[in-house]
Amino acid sequence: MYKILISTCVATLLSAGICSAEFIGGSSTITTVAEALNLNDDTPVTLEGKITRHLRKDKYLFTDDTGTVTVEIEHKDWNGTDVKPTDIVRIRGEVDKDWYDTKIDVDSVEIIP
Repeated sequence: MYKILISTCVATLLSAGICSAEFIGGSSTITTVAEALNLNDDTPVTLEGKITRHLRKDKYLFTDDTGTVTVEIEHKDWNGTDVKPTDIVRIRGEVDKDWYDTKIDVDSVEIIP
């Protein structure tokens, strides 16, 4: 009975716009660069490594022990995090395959302590 009441209250609050919720999961398994380069377009990935160089605009070079890939990180996706080339970071995003190129469209960046 309490579960139903709580579920009803949460549903009412969400529909009224009083609170919000979303699924922020995605890929919980760490993917290597080598694996990511062979995945299908729009596949969610979580990578750990280093952002070693700024290429242009919102494009950066990401490196792990298996290779390098271009990552696209929009300003809002940095979440105020200052990253140095020596920092180990975890990025979450999706594979973005074009005819001639594969990159990662990043949703979030965090420094791994």
